Amino acid sequence: MYKILAFTLILILVIFNGCSKDFLKSYDKRIIGTWRIDDVDRLGLGGSTSQLPFVNGRITFFENGTLDYTNAANEKFTGNWELSKKIKNEETVHSLQITAVDFTNQKVLSEYYDDMQFMSTNHFKANIVSTFHTYITHFRR
Repeated sequence: MYKILAFTLILILVIFNGCSKDFLKSYDKRIIGTWRIDDVDRLGLGGSTSQLPFVNGRITFFENGTLDYTNAANEKFTGNWELSKKIKNEETVHSLQITAVDFTNQKVLSEYYDDMQFMSTNHFKANIVSTFHTYITHFRR
């Protein structure tokens, strides 16, 4: 009996140590790093993803709230990001604000994501909710 208990305990420890513990981190720690915009889905009536400022490229989120963004045309932007947390209908909702500026070409990009959720260590999605449609942006490492 003792051997079975010891083996079970060791197995549990090995499994727990081998798993990612990102789910224990806060959102503002989990987002740190470089992400590529993998896909943007549109649900509902009307709207076009071509109107969105962030539909492709790479974003690096830094711990101090700044970011670097490079789009598909290799234009480089710098800016800021901010996460906020609200309780809606007894559910926690995280929102993400991104603002990026290309000082060379005098372009400003800004987006407010109403809801963001981590799907795994290497994937989160952020939603923009409009009157008749929703855009879902997928970020991957």
